[in-house]
Amino acid sequence: MAASSEINPLVTHIYTADPSAHVFNNRVYIYPSHDRETDIQDNDNGDQYDMVDYHVFSMDTIGSEVIDHGVVLKQEDIPWVSKQLWAPDAAEKNGKYYLYFPARDKEGTFRVGVAVGDKPEGPFTPDPEPIPGSYSIDPACLVDDDGQAYLYFGGIWGGQLQCWQTGEFKAEDYTSMEPKGTGPAILPRVAKLTEDMHTFDGEVQQVSIVDDEGKLLIADDHDRRFFEAAWVHKYNGKYYFSYSTGDTHYLCYAIGDSPLGPFTYAGRILEPVKGWTTHHSIAEVHGKWYLFHHDSSLSGKNHLRCVKVRELLYDADGKLHLAN
Repeated sequence: MAASSEINPLVTHIYTADPSAHVFNNRVYIYPSHDRETDIQDNDNGDQYDMVDYHVFSMDTIGSEVIDHGVVLKQEDIPWVSKQLWAPDAAEKNGKYYLYFPARDKEGTFRVGVAVGDKPEGPFTPDPEPIPGSYSIDPACLVDDDGQAYLYFGGIWGGQLQCWQTGEFKAEDYTSMEPKGTGPAILPRVAKLTEDMHTFDGEVQQVSIVDDEGKLLIADDHDRRFFEAAWVHKYNGKYYFSYSTGDTHYLCYAIGDSPLGPFTYAGRILEPVKGWTTHHSIAEVHGKWYLFHHDSSLSGKNHLRCVKVRELLYDADGKLHLAN
């Protein structure tokens, strides 16, 4: 099996990370974050990931020429943002395309914003305020077969999810990072989206990730517990919730019968790659399934990453495996 560093990056003229991939109009579109050079030292707050805009990339199919559609949204055009346009995602509904993105507001708290465009390659016009009730990072949108859309989000440590355990932001919880011991790990979040895709339809809910006995994964289980980078896709009527374990650098997944969970832990998709972060998406492209992810093989620096793609296979039990 080829190591991640041996696979050629899809984009080499700029640094890209956190790729969200979708097929729109029979073409592959990738919505990554855009890393840039900075003198900020690596730290657990993630200050070195100091991104200010988004590009969109597309290609006819896997292996064909990758087109850079340029900057489609930038920080100075979003009134509520102070810094750090981190990992985005996109969705289509009723002929419009929606870009969901996290950023720090003027008080330094991460929120999730939405921008809308007429084409999958943008440009995108942002709403003047973040989605009411949104917080933390790494939004991922699933538009289910019945048209109902869901937004998943959350990330601990620099993503601030640990500050929201009571439903209100508590800055004093920021430095504790996450709970320890045999109690439950911090859970990712999900909310239904309204028909117009701009706001939440109801309360934000926690997404349960459980073991084979139906018990929540514990805080000390860093090899399996959620850290960041939620992604949900559907296969054979099942919902696959995949995510990063952060400080242990795995991509894992869990399977459920509902987009709201619970999801039962099913295994690892990807072992640690070069670089600190692991963030991904999973998409079907012309009848085959692919894992889009990143590493730092292009630069050798944790905050300057490059997007890669590998084929995924399902076995007879619906478990995921990387193709050779």
